[in-house]
Amino acid sequence: MSHFTTILTQIRDVDALADACAELGVELLRDTEARGFANSTRHGELVVRLKGPYDIAANRTEPTAPYELSTDWWNGHVEREVGPNYGRLLQLYGVHKTMREAATKHLRVTRRQETDGSIKLTLAA
Repeated sequence: MSHFTTILTQIRDVDALADACAELGVELLRDTEARGFANSTRHGELVVRLKGPYDIAANRTEPTAPYELSTDWWNGHVEREVGPNYGRLLQLYGVHKTMREAATKHLRVTRRQETDGSIKLTLAA
């Protein structure tokens, strides 16, 4: 029985996702299996290899579609590493995506971690 749950996200920039993974201290792999409960697996075009027993698989329904993230949420293993509903992973993806886009427009980016866990980015010419 699979415990994997899938959500649609707006992940379109694999390099920004790789940067977010690196900041979290986890690895982004290509074309492999994501681990789940009771040795179940889910194939992923991309797989976020977590430190715990479970991983996150990222797949698209068509070549230009955004990635859907699938994982096994059982027992809080994934949540401890990437936050509830992938919160920290998606937050860092957004930060790195913004920083990449700003660089293409030759903007300077200042990043500040707020006490509530949010990240404030300031862009300037």
